[in-house]
Amino acid sequence: MAYDYSDLVEKTQDWAERACSLGWFGKEAAQQLAELETRTPESLFNQTDSRPLIVAFMGGSGVGKSTLLNRLAGKPIAHTGVERPTSREVTLFHHSSVAMQQLPGQFPITQIKIAQHEEESKKNLIWIDMPDFDSTEQSNKQLVLQWLPHIDVLIYVVSPERYRDEKAWQILLAEGARHAWLFVLNQWDRGQEEQYDDFKQQLHKAGFYEPIIFKTACTENLQIDEFAALEETITALATSHVIEQLEQRGLHLRKQELVQKLCAIGQLLGNGETFQQAPTLWHKQWQETTKLLQQGFTWPLQQAAAYYAEHAADLLASERTAYNALWDAWAQARFDDALDDLVLAVDQLGIPVIPLKNQLLLVREKAGKITQTQIELGARQALANPGNVFQRGFLKCMRLCEITLPLAAMSWVGYQVFVGYYHSNMTNMHYLGADFAIHSSLLIAMTWLAPYFILKKAQPSLKKAALGGLNRGLTNALSIIDSEVAAVLEAVRHEHTEQVQLLAELVSQCTDTNNVQQRLSIENNSPLNRMLVE
Repeated sequence: MAYDYSDLVEKTQDWAERACSLGWFGKEAAQQLAELETRTPESLFNQTDSRPLIVAFMGGSGVGKSTLLNRLAGKPIAHTGVERPTSREVTLFHHSSVAMQQLPGQFPITQIKIAQHEEESKKNLIWIDMPDFDSTEQSNKQLVLQWLPHIDVLIYVVSPERYRDEKAWQILLAEGARHAWLFVLNQWDRGQEEQYDDFKQQLHKAGFYEPIIFKTACTENLQIDEFAALEETITALATSHVIEQLEQRGLHLRKQELVQKLCAIGQLLGNGETFQQAPTLWHKQWQETTKLLQQGFTWPLQQAAAYYAEHAADLLASERTAYNALWDAWAQARFDDALDDLVLAVDQLGIPVIPLKNQLLLVREKAGKITQTQIELGARQALANPGNVFQRGFLKCMRLCEITLPLAAMSWVGYQVFVGYYHSNMTNMHYLGADFAIHSSLLIAMTWLAPYFILKKAQPSLKKAALGGLNRGLTNALSIIDSEVAAVLEAVRHEHTEQVQLLAELVSQCTDTNNVQQRLSIENNSPLNRMLVE
């Protein structure tokens, strides 16, 4: 499917703006895409109608551009100078039936002169005399640059004395592939063959395999004057087929330029496969940081355990944080160092790190709160159920014995009193004596005191319970922090993959179809082929 270039540019710029705001590349790269050239010759006309070929004379001051246009018109329509010839305006010469519907609003209307004619043979042509680009007037250069994207064919005019001007060559090299070119060595009555050969050699270096060069002069009785051949060549190019070929070639070149810029940005994004190494790098780094943090927390956890053991009742009854001195500046610094090492490792993989830095900011801020929350939760749970399962089971049995054994002993003593009293009545023997009273009292006391003292001695240490809970809480906190960082890495990897895929889609959409390539086919020996830089 072929995509309209303006739509491609809009999609590209929207994508670049979003990707830049997320930090995947800098503003300079985004600015390159924001400055994509969308102006074309056809943009000056109603797209539903066929349009004329736009041909412009371009060159330095004093080479005779305006004189050539006047010669084409058969009348003085462009200003010419005497002592210091200088063009400060754009002169348009076209058929009266031609109307440019969409003249760009930024063009200075006061610097545009329009002349019309009625010749049917030139109906499909618009001739333009451009300002002198080497003028000291900065506005002249700006006017030339504004008009260049709207030109189909540039007639590059030089004189024997000025065909090596540096400013001229800069524009030629910059604009070479974007236009069709004809070359005029004007004022040939003062020229020499060596200059012609040298000029042709320079054009070879600029990329023209067989440039078309016309020798012209504005004097009478010159045996060699190829002005008529120039006019005939331009007239022959003013066909809808050639115009379509130039449009398609221009579209193709703009898409190629867009692809090159997108590929350059693709280099900035890096390889998505290398980003998959980031979780492994983080896991290795976090293992070392975890050991360091656990060692650093050893003494603060003992202090916290003593505090929690002392205030166990208050801690269980209150929702407030009981101890706030665990995650301190030292711990935060060690965690920040680990994240910084991760960012550096990702940077060395060739992946932009600003998105990763931005998403890790929240984890940096949350680490202290996560640790404090998990440590306190571990302490609360440990103090609510101190000891291990065996200890808690044993204590439960002792509490049961503390109740049942005294009851059983008292039941047995009561039974013995009843039986002794019964037998004493039957046998007239002495009733229970002092020994029985002492022994039974001791038995009841032993059955109550033994479980009581065992419970006292078997109670688990609150400090040890709190310390165990704090260590479990610290382990959970470090695991949660690890998961948070891993989730950030996965989110950034997914976002990076999405950006790479969007970029690949844009590059794919810039690829011309086979039909466009067929329309771009230009015969090797045709004049148009000789006018193009490949």
